[in-house]
Amino acid sequence: MNAHIDGVRVAGTPEGALPVVLVGVDGEDDVLPIFIGFEEAAAIARGLDAKDIGRPLTHDLTLDLVEELGGRIDRVVVASVEEGTYYADLHVQTPRGDEVVDARPSDSLALAARTDAPIEVATAVFEDGRRDPADFEELRDIREVMGA
Repeated sequence: MNAHIDGVRVAGTPEGALPVVLVGVDGEDDVLPIFIGFEEAAAIARGLDAKDIGRPLTHDLTLDLVEELGGRIDRVVVASVEEGTYYADLHVQTPRGDEVVDARPSDSLALAARTDAPIEVATAVFEDGRRDPADFEELRDIREVMGA
């Protein structure tokens, strides 16, 4: 299923604030919420905003390395979920052929946000985790929390 990053929000939990990236799927009203870490949430937001903060952070560095070695991020696939943990495949075109790299969805989405690479979600994954976006309307945008 073709998808996109619908937003990055912060949920308040009894244990404290918890970032969530909302992945929208084309043609569907629901979203797939994936709870992630603050650093990854900030990296996704910076990628969406095309915000350059000077020296490269981890995701910028990763992208620079891929490109310097002649590769290109082809697409990101949120491929499976096991016991509440999401798994993604990062598809990379390289001089020696297409490669698939196991990656966390948060890192993959941060790279997709920087490259406009297509995002896909496996149908079973979406069906398993889909939620009404209204469930997340009251949450603050990560940019507000970061003060950006």
